[in-house]
Amino acid sequence: MRIQTRLKYDWSLPIARAILGLSIVFCLAGYAPATDTKSKAKSPDAGTNLDLAEFLDNHCLDCHSKGDEFSIEHFIESPLVAGKLDGAGELEQVLLKLTSRQMPPLDETTRPTELEYDQVTKALRGLLAEHQRLSPRFGSTESLRRLTRFEYQNAVRDLLAVHIDATKLLPPDQSSGGFDNITVGDLSPSRVTRLLAAAEKISRLAVGVVGSQPRSEVFRVPADVTQKARLPGMPLGTRGGLIVDYTFPRTGKYRVELRLARDRNEHVEGMRGEHRLEVLLDRKPTASFTVRPPADGDHSQVDAGLTAEIDVEAGNRQLAVTFVDKGAALLETMRQPLQSRFNYHRHPRQNPALYEVAITGPVGGEVPLAEEKSESRLKIFAGIPVGDQRSRAANVFARLCRNAYRRPVNEKDLVRPLAFYDSAIESGGSFDEAIQAGLSCILVSPHFLLRVERRANEEAGAQRITDLELASRLSFFLWSSLPDEQLLNLAEANQLSQPEVLSKQVHRMLADPKSESLTTNFAAQWLYLKNLSSFTPDARRFPDFDENLRRAFRRETELLFDWVVNENRSVLDLFATDFTFLNERLAKHYAIPGVYGSHFRRVSLTGDTLRGGLLRHASILTITSYPTRTSPVIRGNWILKNLLGTPPPPPPEDVPPLEDNTVSADLPLRERLAAHRDNDACAGCHRLMDPIGFALENYDAIGRWREMEGRNPINTSGKLPDGSEFDGVGGLQAALLGRPEQFVETLTRKLATYAVGRPMEYFDSPMIRQIVSDAEQAEYSFESLVQGIVASDIFQMRGSG
Repeated sequence: MRIQTRLKYDWSLPIARAILGLSIVFCLAGYAPATDTKSKAKSPDAGTNLDLAEFLDNHCLDCHSKGDEFSIEHFIESPLVAGKLDGAGELEQVLLKLTSRQMPPLDETTRPTELEYDQVTKALRGLLAEHQRLSPRFGSTESLRRLTRFEYQNAVRDLLAVHIDATKLLPPDQSSGGFDNITVGDLSPSRVTRLLAAAEKISRLAVGVVGSQPRSEVFRVPADVTQKARLPGMPLGTRGGLIVDYTFPRTGKYRVELRLARDRNEHVEGMRGEHRLEVLLDRKPTASFTVRPPADGDHSQVDAGLTAEIDVEAGNRQLAVTFVDKGAALLETMRQPLQSRFNYHRHPRQNPALYEVAITGPVGGEVPLAEEKSESRLKIFAGIPVGDQRSRAANVFARLCRNAYRRPVNEKDLVRPLAFYDSAIESGGSFDEAIQAGLSCILVSPHFLLRVERRANEEAGAQRITDLELASRLSFFLWSSLPDEQLLNLAEANQLSQPEVLSKQVHRMLADPKSESLTTNFAAQWLYLKNLSSFTPDARRFPDFDENLRRAFRRETELLFDWVVNENRSVLDLFATDFTFLNERLAKHYAIPGVYGSHFRRVSLTGDTLRGGLLRHASILTITSYPTRTSPVIRGNWILKNLLGTPPPPPPEDVPPLEDNTVSADLPLRERLAAHRDNDACAGCHRLMDPIGFALENYDAIGRWREMEGRNPINTSGKLPDGSEFDGVGGLQAALLGRPEQFVETLTRKLATYAVGRPMEYFDSPMIRQIVSDAEQAEYSFESLVQGIVASDIFQMRGSG
């Protein structure tokens, strides 16, 4: 077939050759351009055939025949006929630019109609899907990947029923591609040292073996927690304090010591009158104290006697310390009262506050280990046949190894745990101490710490993962933890990979409470909620911000995502809801009346468009701001990257920063940022980011609604990269929902990245688009996306690269 063209360009240049090759590709794929070089393009409404030659001539070649960064030279050689498409990666970039309407540029006098855009993108998607079918290629996850510390924490919980805070035991994981489960192929010496110490501590807690000295642990309340009202999880009629989820290794007596918060003069803050402190174990009072101002003014002894010994049964318990609420203190102040109360000079506490809780023990009263019935010991010993001690130990380790290693075990797997067991017995240790030694060996085994998948044979090409590997991928995707008994049984029987069985397991696992990890781990990283803990706004500009508000910000967004997952709602509902989740503290921040108490509840927003949906959440608005002001640049970039999947390129290294003192601080932020868009080196990106971010300018740096910036009314008009204009957050939301598949594809790509532990590549894109297309029938419900990912070759195949 001969393709004629009236285009007069230097076809030796890379992008020009690519676009000419694109004509050939379309022709071979059945989208033939007109052969009459003088014929005019058909009217978009006249039919479905696209005159590609004229489309390229009108919209592409004026710029791209002059050479640029693209190089798609292999398109020139009939790629579909040869079964190859070496330039598919570059063609995916072309498709992304066309899908987001970023090309041709907005300043072009003639741009394609929507029908032309739809036709050319549909043709490109079809071509790339056909290429993936004819010449499949699959990504390769690292064969050895260690558990992240969040996965480690959950694995310990499910294996041994021991609740730990892995952030205190292990160093942080580095994020890559937006998630911390990608660059996890290393085990540095410092991490190994920490893992050894953690294994020793966890194994002692699980078995109940205590050392020669009682174990002691201190828990502190963050300094910026306001303790003037009841905190979530505390009984009614209380205020402030701290809740600790703690694993008590043995039944016995434990010493609880309390300290109160002090100011810089070492005076107990807010010490006016008498105050009663209560210590509660699983919400039941176990000790009570009364504190009062010192008669001699010496505050050093105010909390000297706040020590109690309490009887505790072994296991996971909730210890709480709180004050009995005496009602609000009415004090005359020179400043307007604030919700936050923790700073001595700007907003001092009105009542005493808890500083720390120390738990030490057991300090006496222990029962024999053989009589302990903690959940952890049941996990280890329950159902183990009675026999000689070494045989019993072998059975204990066999069950633990199977669950920890996520596969059937053999005699070789038991050699090292039994060697540790034998060594402890020979050293005079008890049976329980020997079991603890063997358990610590299991917890530092590479089979537990590493997720091992066989490397695909390069000669054989891509391979389907085994059922056992599938079970691990599935459990760490949906639970960030180990497979349970049901998953392991199906995998060992080679039944898990059967489509109907796999679909049922996905449905079951999403309904399990452990799927909350999708919120606390996946969503927290996708939406940057983890960044809230390190964000501290300027105290002078935002004096009403405290840790209570920071936690409320995050909880509102977590509950929205939870609702979408648990109710299997459309993921588009993350944008638009007529309700939100509030407690009293957050409701006052949002100026929403009628919400009282520290517990979160669903609140309808009748006739109110200021809240509801991610774009109006203070969590998102805060992490995309500076400590002193909003940032349309950061907010626009966040939307482009996380919601639309079209992140702008990083700024050139040689571009100097704008000088803050070159523009008047009295100007609106839109005018102050105009220098970005006037600078040729910056304009390419800032013309994409800034107009989107301006739509959110009605919200300040901590998410409060405003209509003025200083003395200037706020202009919230903006536009998307495709030129769609809108005004305010409502207009931005409508514009994003006007092309919903772009957001759904971005979310699916993020979920798939998190699921398999590697960034999505160009050859994954046709499969991502197929998942989104199939989910459209279910109105893009969350489960339909998860089911599509799990059933896809992205999840079940392993490349040889």
